[in-house]
This record gives sequence, structure tokens and C-alpha cells, in this order.
Amino acid sequence: MKRPVLVLTAASLLLALILGQINHHLGAWQLHAWCGGLFVAFAGLRLGYGAGAAVSFIAGLLLDAGAPVPFGTQGFLFLAAHAFVFTIRARAPREETVVGVVVALITNLGLFLAMGFLRIDPAVAPAGFWTRGFADLLVSQLLLALLAPWFFAVQQRMLELGGANTRDFPRRLT
Repeated sequence: MKRPVLVLTAASLLLALILGQINHHLGAWQLHAWCGGLFVAFAGLRLGYGAGAAVSFIAGLLLDAGAPVPFGTQGFLFLAAHAFVFTIRARAPREETVVGVVVALITNLGLFLAMGFLRIDPAVAPAGFWTRGFADLLVSQLLLALLAPWFFAVQQRMLELGGANTRDFPRRLT
């Protein structure tokens, strides 16, 4: 269990760095991309429950470090999202990339809305907040759809190079 957690945590760090650079360039248009569903989808679909939960929680803590929310918020949201993805994975062909992208998009939508409700400031006009939120969500979903196949391949290759086999993990929690 330790090796897949370490390997996928390194992959999550790589994704966080790439998203930071993308957000730096999107800042010129006052946009922000948030791809939290991408951190959770692969681990939820392909790893065992314990290893996937550890990867998701650590990725959430990694993103919490630079977010204006109480520390642990994204970690626990990612943990809840992992439990949801792990629950539905028995009903889907989890090795298919298209299924992974769709699961990542749905998970990202749920996490984005949850973070939006947690971060809303009563002093901000709700119409302006949600208009900006919708623009950010649209950019985030488009970017996630573009990055997901590449990131899933990177994670799979990193697991292979690290000597971990995702076929060893059961479809259901036993």
C-alpha cells in the first residue's frame, strides 16, 4: 500500500505545479482553473480503498496549503469524493479512460460547488460571485477534460515504473 501512495502523491504534486503555472497565465484574464476532481478520480477508480483514500487526502492537504480555507477542508472534501467514486466504480468499466474523464468531470463539479459554498463571503454580492464562479467552472471543466487523459496515463506509467500493479486491487471493498 505504501508504494502506490507515494507514487501517486508525487503525481499529485506534479499536477499541482502544472495547475499553478496554468493559473498564473489565466490570471491575465482574471480566471482560475480548479481541477480537484482530477486528483481524486484515478485513485478512486483504480486503487484499493485505503491507498486511494490516503492519496486523495494528501492531495487535498497539498492544495489546502495555498488555499484561503481552513486547513484540512479540501482534504476532507477529497476524502468524501473518494468514497463516492469508490462506491460507484463497481458499476463502471474503471480501466477505460473515457469513464475516468467523466468521473473526474462529475467529481470536479461536485467539489467545485462544495468549495464555492464554503468560500462564499457574505459581503460579496451573490450574483457577481456566482457569475465569476460559473466562468471559473467552465474553464476548469474544459481544462480537466484536456488534462485528464494525459494525467491518467502519467499516473499509470508512474505506478508501473514504481513496481505497483493496479490490477491487484479489488473492485469492491470487502
